[in-house]
Amino acid sequence: MKIAILTSGGDSAGMNAVVRSIVKAGILKGCEMYVVREGYEGLVQGNVGAAEAEGERVNETAEASVEAQARDDTLLQQVGSRPDQNLLHNLRFGDGELLKDGTTEFVGGRTLKGRYIVRVGWDDVRGWFSQGGTLIGTARSMTFKTIEGRTAAAHNLIKEGINALVVCGGDGSLTGADVFRREWPDLLKRLQKESLISEEQYAKHAHLKIVGLVGSIDNDMCLTDLTIGAPTALQRICEAIDNVNTTAYSHSRAFVIEVMGRDCGWLALMAGVAGGADFIFIPERPPTADSWEDEMCAQIHKHREIGKRKTIVIVAEGAHDKNLNPIHSDHVKKVLSERLGLDTRVTTLGHTQRGGRPAALDRILPTLQGVEAVDALLESTPDTPSYMIGLHENKVVRVPLMEAVALTRSVATAVKAKDFDKALDLRGAEFKEALEGFHAISEYHDESVKLPKEKRMRVGIIHMGAPAGGMNAATRTAVRYCARQGHVPLAIHNGFRGLLDDNVDELSWLGVDAWMNRGGSELGTNRALPSIDLGGVASKFQAYGLDSLLLIGGFEGFTALLQLEEGRKHYPAFHIPMAHIPATISNNVPMTEYSLGSDTSLNALVDACDAIKQSASASRNRVFVVETQGGKCGFIAALGGLAVGASLVYTPEDGITLDTLRRDVRFLKTRYSLDPAGKAEGRIVIRNEASSKVYTTDMITKMLQEEGGSLFDARSASLGHTLQGGIPTPMDRARAARLSLKCMAFLEQHHDKLSHLKFKNRHAPPESAAVITVQTSSVNMVPVQEMVQHADMVNRRGKVAWWTGAKDLEEQLVGKPQFLGIHKELHLSDFAGKI
Repeated sequence: MKIAILTSGGDSAGMNAVVRSIVKAGILKGCEMYVVREGYEGLVQGNVGAAEAEGERVNETAEASVEAQARDDTLLQQVGSRPDQNLLHNLRFGDGELLKDGTTEFVGGRTLKGRYIVRVGWDDVRGWFSQGGTLIGTARSMTFKTIEGRTAAAHNLIKEGINALVVCGGDGSLTGADVFRREWPDLLKRLQKESLISEEQYAKHAHLKIVGLVGSIDNDMCLTDLTIGAPTALQRICEAIDNVNTTAYSHSRAFVIEVMGRDCGWLALMAGVAGGADFIFIPERPPTADSWEDEMCAQIHKHREIGKRKTIVIVAEGAHDKNLNPIHSDHVKKVLSERLGLDTRVTTLGHTQRGGRPAALDRILPTLQGVEAVDALLESTPDTPSYMIGLHENKVVRVPLMEAVALTRSVATAVKAKDFDKALDLRGAEFKEALEGFHAISEYHDESVKLPKEKRMRVGIIHMGAPAGGMNAATRTAVRYCARQGHVPLAIHNGFRGLLDDNVDELSWLGVDAWMNRGGSELGTNRALPSIDLGGVASKFQAYGLDSLLLIGGFEGFTALLQLEEGRKHYPAFHIPMAHIPATISNNVPMTEYSLGSDTSLNALVDACDAIKQSASASRNRVFVVETQGGKCGFIAALGGLAVGASLVYTPEDGITLDTLRRDVRFLKTRYSLDPAGKAEGRIVIRNEASSKVYTTDMITKMLQEEGGSLFDARSASLGHTLQGGIPTPMDRARAARLSLKCMAFLEQHHDKLSHLKFKNRHAPPESAAVITVQTSSVNMVPVQEMVQHADMVNRRGKVAWWTGAKDLEEQLVGKPQFLGIHKELHLSDFAGKI
């Protein structure tokens, strides 16, 4: 099969990762791979005759050079490698530098002028995932919207022998792809009638296979929870908000921040949650009051009355009131200045939201979606619909393309009809939860809306284990929710040792205002478990009158909850509802696919490795062995390796053997020997700190220095505690808010069931002590006793890790089995379905 990829519509971070993934997965499946420059316009333009001939010459020269290298290189004979012939045939076709340069002009005296459908090989797309935007270009094509334009596009595909197309873009781009597919038989008849294609071509290309991926920073497509580019755009917005916060606080100012989102308010909403905004305007849910000015001013006035020094209002560019009258940021500024007397500034972020390097999620998710896209094409038949590759919670899924587009357009229709409830329903449960959560934690409520006193709780909040990004955001959310409901939030400082030392105080709504973007742990944390003095802990629970407990931490938090639940046999004080929010960069809590802090840690790893790889590539032939944290759980190393394109990854789960090292040295030698002369690539090896007690980072580095000879040298870098620190990512903050609110609802539910019982007769059921978990496509509270059977208590991780296939996928995408001549099929469905 010949597959072409194009990017269309507005650019978004992660598009290059999609192209790279599809090209590599397609080659591994035996396909010929092409990219289409400048979107649909490039499809219409095709290749000019002279440029096509020049392109073929370049391709043949590059291919012959690789084959000559492989045939004559004595090193390959020495190391005993016989690389897979299909990979060698598709290693490179010579245009990678022109495409990656960005100008597509005059690199080495050559140009891509007149060539819009370009064949690419394995090395032609290397390193693309770290580049923002789209290296193959995008353009809005009016010509493609005409029947003549689509006929020309069909002719150009057939001339190249291409019978499958992947489109990465927004709803308009995906609609165009489906129209193209539906019209394909008629277009072929038209081409045959005009004698532009032969009978043989007509028969060979009777069916066009199409699959779509959603590249949109707005996250505005239905039937998928996250679109490619949205996490990076949100990160850019929150970086701006974090920067604005400091000057807003310094001058006691108000800032009105305008973000993108013409028809979808996801960016504004999630930035509001993650950035701790006071008020937001989104298209799907305008203010309900007749005068939005009154509603906004009333809320912000309350905040200022209790002593808040800064005000952040976020306005989506498509915001309007309930009568669909536009709400502009300048008018919001005027209202705040004139009615509240606030010194107000406007910041319009514009296209800075689209730019910059992709975040970790916008490298990993597009990679998985690209693999799934190739599988969908290979399995496509004339009877199957065009699929869109989407995401449900943590699961990569195929959904009917036009069903997703139709639902997306239904949102705009519902908004125009002022049916805002329907618009929210169409956006999905997670969007609605986020909106409800924003109101719960951003609004200051008076006594009249709080729970009756008999339903109120004294809630203990404690941090456990090592610090992780999102701990403070989860705590802030819980405290704000307590203030809304009338509960008393008690901060237990420095873990269970702090509880025994009476380091406990009450937190306030305003006191946690600035905690959303703070890394580390504001409460302080350590690894001490309740078992240090279980009786003393029970005594303190009773002394402080705790009605419920929220633990935030990693494997220690899970273990602490287990000890407290087992302690119920002896201590009545533990017969209260207790919930644990996994928060650890290691992501080693059993049964959950996600822990707070893991996204922040992956992004810290990506930032560090991008800088290291830049140094390695400048030296042309240098391998960096990068050591990561993670304990005996290889999550950071495995997923980080996938995000940075590591050549080798070592994890505790797989360990390191002498045979492994021999094979890996052979792979690196083979890989470097096939690089073009003078243009070798710097490479990264990632090693988890606990992968082996014998084969240390230093030992592996020295071994590579010795074995690399004239091909490559090696250096090491230990990232250490840098992976724990820094500002939490917006995804960790937003997820912290979501999980914390669900845990608070869980605590309230079980408190209601127990509150009518006297203290001595109170017996909390096992399900009242639970861990909140993300499991594929759902979020569940799992009783801690149930989790024990899934835990490897010795190695402090789950018995089954959902991400273990990441290492296999990473090895496939660098071609390790193929370069070593190991015939291994690309079977990645078990992993590619999750993230």
